[in-house]
Amino acid sequence: MRARIFLPPKSAMQSGLAGTHRWVLQYEPETQKIRDRLMGWTGSDDMRQQIKLTFESKDAAIAYAVAEGIPYDVEIPATRVKKPKSYADNFRVDRKENWTH
Repeated sequence: MRARIFLPPKSAMQSGLAGTHRWVLQYEPETQKIRDRLMGWTGSDDMRQQIKLTFESKDAAIAYAVAEGIPYDVEIPATRVKKPKSYADNFRVDRKENWTH
């Protein structure tokens, strides 16, 4: 019954960062998934996999895990490097890269 505390990554389908500022506590699976031979569905009898708790801060998530006696692992996300870009820089005279179509 180990839990994982992490910041969810941004969606690959969007450029925005919505939903990536709240910390998530999610249980690791205790048993393997079971594949139904007849229908091909995948299932599990582990109900804790469905629980996903969100917290405002990492400290709040850790405090909850400690209070409930849940062993946990904290995953610290890599910091994003933002490079400011300007559309006008594509047409500068002193560009260092070739401009191609």
